[in-house]
Amino acid sequence: MTLYRHTPATLAMMAKAPVIPVMTVASVADGLAQARALVAGGLPVLEITLRTPAAMEAIAAIIAEVEGAVVGVGTITKPEQIEACARMGATFLVSPGTSPALARAAAESPIAFLPGIATASEAMTLMDYGFTALKFFPAEAAGGAKYLSSIGGPLADLRFCPTGGIDAEKAKTYLALKNVVCVGGSWMLPASALSTGDYGRIELLAREASALKA
Repeated sequence: MTLYRHTPATLAMMAKAPVIPVMTVASVADGLAQARALVAGGLPVLEITLRTPAAMEAIAAIIAEVEGAVVGVGTITKPEQIEACARMGATFLVSPGTSPALARAAAESPIAFLPGIATASEAMTLMDYGFTALKFFPAEAAGGAKYLSSIGGPLADLRFCPTGGIDAEKAKTYLALKNVVCVGGSWMLPASALSTGDYGRIELLAREASALKA
């Protein structure tokens, strides 16, 4: 079995800021504007989800044009997506969950990979592949901060990025846990700001999020 070798890079990426914005882009221009506002607000690590037709083109544009952005690709669900995104120049990959086939492929990923789990059993399975930095998703629906705190004792070597249902207030509770390095969220990207092109508001919300944990 191949063991995952990019744990230091994954943890370093997670430690760059307390929040990883989870971006859903409507167009290349929208993706660039979101990314520039988030980076300017102090959140350089970006997860762009593969949920829209514009996502891949926007990811390539952000990598090429947004200085200071650490670009990751989210919603990785198939092994073949790993190489494609790595060739594009992505810094890291994120999955919502991890099937056996994806776990094997992720362990061989050429770049940092943050695999998703929702239970202790899933986390232990990924430990067998060498993963110790994991995404906890959907965080609020799967037990929230109390759940992560409760598994911190028996699974003390694991570090998490909880994502799903987290807002600015809930983020504080997660970030206070010893086994949480950062959180993922989209509260700094409200639909009302995106629909009106108010990227200044997004930068302000990003600045507030970047100050959640020193």
